[in-house]
Amino acid sequence: MDDPTPTRRRFLELGGTAALGAIAGCNTDAPSAGTGSPRESRSPTTAPSDHAVDAPEPSEATAVDSPYARVYRQAVGSVVQVRTDGGRGTGFVAEPSHVVTNAHVVEDASAVDVRFSESRWSEGDVVGTDPRTDLAVIGLPESAPKPEPLSFAAADPTVGQEVVAIGNPFDLDGTLTTGVVSGVDRSAPAPTGAQIPDAIQTDAAINPGNSGGPLMSLDGRVVAVINSETGENIGFGISAALARRVVPRLVENGSYDHSFLGVTLAGVTPGLARALGLSGPQGVLVTSVLDDGPSAGRLRGGTETRLVDGARVSVGGDVLLSIDGETLRTTEDLSSHLALETRPGDTVTLTVRRDGYVTSVDVELGTRPE
Repeated sequence: MDDPTPTRRRFLELGGTAALGAIAGCNTDAPSAGTGSPRESRSPTTAPSDHAVDAPEPSEATAVDSPYARVYRQAVGSVVQVRTDGGRGTGFVAEPSHVVTNAHVVEDASAVDVRFSESRWSEGDVVGTDPRTDLAVIGLPESAPKPEPLSFAAADPTVGQEVVAIGNPFDLDGTLTTGVVSGVDRSAPAPTGAQIPDAIQTDAAINPGNSGGPLMSLDGRVVAVINSETGENIGFGISAALARRVVPRLVENGSYDHSFLGVTLAGVTPGLARALGLSGPQGVLVTSVLDDGPSAGRLRGGTETRLVDGARVSVGGDVLLSIDGETLRTTEDLSSHLALETRPGDTVTLTVRRDGYVTSVDVELGTRPE
């Protein structure tokens, strides 16, 4: 579970300035304690003065100047806390009567408690999970609050683009942190131990309890569903492009079928390229082919093992150069194409280098086994 021990930090020993810092879009070193409404604010106490004028409330003062505050005010009502018997995380309303969160937040729970802003509560039922992408969908009853759903971004984010993360780290309600997109097309860890393709990397502060929350562009679109942090200012999220494919299927069917090629791969480094007799790094190497998988009899795996760059690698297999006309430079390229462009039963055309020659091979994709 994402945040099983929210009281382990001594928040009461710290100052109470984080609420204003979050609204103003700046980072502070002193988060405020408690789980009160993110819309509550306190005005400073001032002594009477003959020349005193009414100062605007903090939210009014920053509304015009801060794009972070505008995104926060627009989105915070749709961001929720998800609680189970094992712990808690974040989620957000992405479809009418449905909340998106992480599969590792809900784990095996069939029902959860959902807390909206201003401490409004609702029960929710887990209607679908996909541990391979770490996504889950919670269905809400008719009696639940109905904030405006947040929309997934239609365009891919770019490195350097400013983003904000909104969530409930350490049980603090409605926290905002800022940063940029640090990388795209990454591989992020999934609960299954495998890798999630097409992940978004950010340096926005991600802490326990943020998982399942939205990473948003400054125009108010969700560019990723936050799912992990590794420290050193590196956090990851499931891309909007992948979430747009998976979430509707979870709502409709409760599960999602992933395309399966049935091979293991290795990236071609300069050292491996020399071992393969290539002029330079290109494509990805097929090291093995599953005997009863979709690529059996279509692609070739390694035939011998060599020591390359200090590691033993199975060589002699096909080098995949492109899939459906898209050049393959890394294993992430192949994983992202399968995840975003194909479904089980589709036939893909692979350009391969085999025995010194370039040829095309068609493979009908299977469904990834559990």
